[in-house]
Amino acid sequence: MRDILITALVFGSIPYIFKRPWIGIIVWSWLSYMNPHRLAFGFAFDMPFAQIVAIATFASLLFSKEKRSFPKHWLLPVWIIFIVWMGISTFFAYFPDDAWIQYKKIIKIQMVTFLVLLLIDDMEKMRYLIWTIVLSIGFYSIKGGIYTIVTAGGGRVWGPPGGFIEDNNALAVAILMTIPLMMFLYQTSENGWVKKGMIVAIILSLFTVLGSQSRGALIAILSVGFFYWKESSSKMASGFLIIIFAGVLLAFMPESWYKRMETIETYQNDSSAMGRLNAWEYAFNAANDNFSGVGLDAWSYDTFLIYAPNPEAVHAAHSIYFSVLADHGWVGLFLFLLIFCGVWKTLSNIIKETKKKEAARDIYLLAKLLKVSLIAYFSGGAFLSLSYFDLPWNIVAIVILINEYSKQLEKKGVFLKIMDKS
Repeated sequence: MRDILITALVFGSIPYIFKRPWIGIIVWSWLSYMNPHRLAFGFAFDMPFAQIVAIATFASLLFSKEKRSFPKHWLLPVWIIFIVWMGISTFFAYFPDDAWIQYKKIIKIQMVTFLVLLLIDDMEKMRYLIWTIVLSIGFYSIKGGIYTIVTAGGGRVWGPPGGFIEDNNALAVAILMTIPLMMFLYQTSENGWVKKGMIVAIILSLFTVLGSQSRGALIAILSVGFFYWKESSSKMASGFLIIIFAGVLLAFMPESWYKRMETIETYQNDSSAMGRLNAWEYAFNAANDNFSGVGLDAWSYDTFLIYAPNPEAVHAAHSIYFSVLADHGWVGLFLFLLIFCGVWKTLSNIIKETKKKEAARDIYLLAKLLKVSLIAYFSGGAFLSLSYFDLPWNIVAIVILINEYSKQLEKKGVFLKIMDKS
């Protein structure tokens, strides 16, 4: 039954995609983040739904008479250079066949992300995209929160099978990146039920983050909480609420959760932690010896034998930074960091320009909350291999777009009403 339902929904969306290409972005995002076909048990499980939707979206765009253009922003050429550089590092990879397979997957994600820049051309469509991300990842965060409560924190929560966030650690960071988007929908919706629903979703999502039993997620949630308090206009009230809510969450978790979190302090005795340190030193050595890195999917015994202090402890990067460093060398890491530093700077500029502009209130709120999402990615990603995950790159696209929306509003002269001081 699930197979039929998912197939009907995907193929039923095709006619709408041909009429309105931007709907293809919405459907593709749903498939990418939620992986609904992986919840089926029959023929739909391995169906290339995302590829079908992407082809339909490209075809719709090709035959559309509407003129479209990319927003003008200095991040775009840097982003393109990074994608090209990944191709160069793939060409010189230690295991080129495996690297090309991974590079093709990355290119597919990047191409659709660039379509976001072309097709999500106003805030109304942007809201649909945000709703899709929230509902898709929220499906697992809400379900996981209920599971955590029912099991009294004793069970570990996992993500959708076969995706970037299948791992409990990756799911937790993805949820922390999504919670600010839930906050955006809460703050900008006039529907009382939506507001109540978002509050419930945020609370259950936080239970899921703890229920993932991810040590990296604990560091990320502390970073997010501190940044949110730091940026709050009412630090005493927000600090009090954060402390109270954190106390309730932590009081709920069982002793086994505390024992796992305590291993952060005794990482020298933890094989997983030491494996990561070994992998990070491997990345450093590999980048120093190879100008373009060792290429994608090169985390193997053969390369660890050359560059790792302990070649027997083959371990994935578990870090967005060291992953890019090993895969694409110091040039790749520089471009990666330049993109996200540029995104942060752009958000700061948007916040400054729209802070007291009533017409740009939604843009202002979204920009502030996207910073919180990035804090979750920067801190949680330090311990996870999520360098090529869709969501952070979608955030890059969203930031470029809301920067463009802000400029369009200013050109139209609609920044007339001064907002109350926030």
